[in-house]
Amino acid sequence: MNQFKGRQFNQAIIMVVVGYYCRFNLSYRDLVEILCDRGVSVHHTTIMRWVHHYGPIFRVLWHRHKQSASQCWQMNETYIRVKGSWCYQYRAIDNQGLTLDFSLRKYRDYQSSYHFLKRLLLDCNNKVTT
Repeated sequence: MNQFKGRQFNQAIIMVVVGYYCRFNLSYRDLVEILCDRGVSVHHTTIMRWVHHYGPIFRVLWHRHKQSASQCWQMNETYIRVKGSWCYQYRAIDNQGLTLDFSLRKYRDYQSSYHFLKRLLLDCNNKVTT
């Protein structure tokens, strides 16, 4: 099923704009300025509708194709400050330094690390089988 059927703008423009929004910390109005520099006139609410419609689709596609280059990875934990409150960050990285997954938790206990590790192993097993 073609998700872009009936849209006023080209599929490539929509994909680039939604990709920029999801990948970089840009507002809708910043994206309007970027497109205006390239000769495309679009309103910021149109971009918002694109992000709301295509964002979940892109997330599923990126998650499906996001695979680690190797089966070797490490897990670490650190104490960081996020928006004024301290929390524990659990992070898994592969041998090339790419982040596989991360989690922010309020408490450092057995359940926090267990659930993160369980989610990571289930995700890795699903990638191997697909």
